[in-house]
Amino acid sequence: MRQQVRCAVRRSASALSLAAALLAAGSSAFAAGYQAPERLLGPAPFLGVHGVAVDDQGKLYAGSVTGASLHLIDRASGKVSTLYEPPQGMADDIAIAPDGTMAWTGFLTGTLYARKGDGPIQVLAKDLPGINSLAYDQKGRLFATQVFLGDALYEIDTKGEKPPRKIKEGMGGLNGFEFGADGWLYGPLWFKGQVVKVNVDSGEMQTVADGFQTPAAVNFGPDGKLYVIDTKTGELFRVDPKSGEKSRLVQLNTALDNLAIDKSGTIFVSNMADNSIQEVDPNTGKVRTIVKSDLAAPTGLAMVGDTLYVADTFAYRTVDAKTGKVSDVKRMQSSDLEYPGYASANDDTVVLSSWFTGTVQVIDRNSGETREMLHQFVAPHGALLLADGSLLVAELGTGSLLKVSGEHGKDREAVLKNLQGPAGLALNAKGDTVYLTEAGGRVSAINVRDWTLKTVAEGLKLPEGIAISPEGKLVVAEVGAKRIVEIDPTDGKQTVVAENLPIGLPGLPGMPPTNLFTGVAVSGKGDVYFTSDLEGALYRIARK
Repeated sequence: MRQQVRCAVRRSASALSLAAALLAAGSSAFAAGYQAPERLLGPAPFLGVHGVAVDDQGKLYAGSVTGASLHLIDRASGKVSTLYEPPQGMADDIAIAPDGTMAWTGFLTGTLYARKGDGPIQVLAKDLPGINSLAYDQKGRLFATQVFLGDALYEIDTKGEKPPRKIKEGMGGLNGFEFGADGWLYGPLWFKGQVVKVNVDSGEMQTVADGFQTPAAVNFGPDGKLYVIDTKTGELFRVDPKSGEKSRLVQLNTALDNLAIDKSGTIFVSNMADNSIQEVDPNTGKVRTIVKSDLAAPTGLAMVGDTLYVADTFAYRTVDAKTGKVSDVKRMQSSDLEYPGYASANDDTVVLSSWFTGTVQVIDRNSGETREMLHQFVAPHGALLLADGSLLVAELGTGSLLKVSGEHGKDREAVLKNLQGPAGLALNAKGDTVYLTEAGGRVSAINVRDWTLKTVAEGLKLPEGIAISPEGKLVVAEVGAKRIVEIDPTDGKQTVVAENLPIGLPGLPGMPPTNLFTGVAVSGKGDVYFTSDLEGALYRIARK
């Protein structure tokens, strides 16, 4: 995975059970005038899938950074079960030692875990931000790299008693790697488009093959060849490790993350945007999808007409509200998309923001082309276009509301400060009032002419997504209370639209309170749509 992504949400089989229980308990807990919540898309098997591994018995494992969990996948049925839950289950990469010990990397927590059999989970290393890829050599020595939040290769003490030994740094993003029969470490340099080999004792590094776009991981097959995935192009290559000659085995979707190969040579490839693991026959190139979902980790939500615009963490997608058809507009790695977590839209544009990357992206709604990509925000959430063409950005990291204007957004004025976790924004039909949710519990109305703020409601539990109904009511995801409420902006009166919803999982230490943002959108006839961080799903609450 790239440096920007790493949203932290909790995700497990028990979470899905909880979601089902919540919906069952709340099947009659919805306001008059609304039908019961119905799931349009999902649930997802993961909230983005990353590291994969196969053990000697052929068991397939997969990890999720965004879901902070590690899973076992039934290769025949695609059934996913959870082995390790958050936060210890976070696995950007997984490796299995000659003695059967499993190790995995917690990218966001900077922690490397290991477990042998039914023994306790051990912490072998910590305080390594961006700890990403790892592998055991033939002798059982363990090696790991920092990528994106660092750029270094380490040897890890398998007992966790000694600090990591730094072997080399500044390599260019040594991602998913494996040891060859010659004892050298083979891996891709994400930022240099090369596959290299490294002597882990001397630190010597040699180029094996080049000419890739963004190589993400390599593994050896039983035929002695290297198999390499290119996340930008979606290609799976076969490479001769001696000559560097490469040939494309199969074309897959972009946003590939990792791969593993079993004893027979069967290749397993993960795709973060598709939430998929695919099986590839190295002899025929035949591809079989083991598990997949329409959405990966849906967060921000906006709506124009019958089309929903979804910030899906690893993709920017549209959903036809009538048919449920999902279409990709932009995908991570193969486009200029930067891990979107929030979405707003009007007739002409869609605005996405990513608190992970500190970016706000303005996209032409019809063509899908980027009009502006603005950087150097501090954890932006809500972002929308005002009538005068300027942007309004809720900057979570500084507690400010910014008005952004000028060429390429160079002028940034904090029109409001000292906000308690500014999160969601909604603009009224006249364009003169913006409604703001704050994670601290307040919903406010802001006059865009003079930036005066009036409290509409307070004391809410973690309000996030906000939209405006056809009648002018505010529809708010009160995530901490697992419900959606309707608020009258004139007097603050609240009505519960639906409760006991599958939303609102706590984040990891150091993550923002909003975590995986719960988006809300309202159709022209008043149907309410929301994203579920518990299930990786999209719901509708229809008006009667």
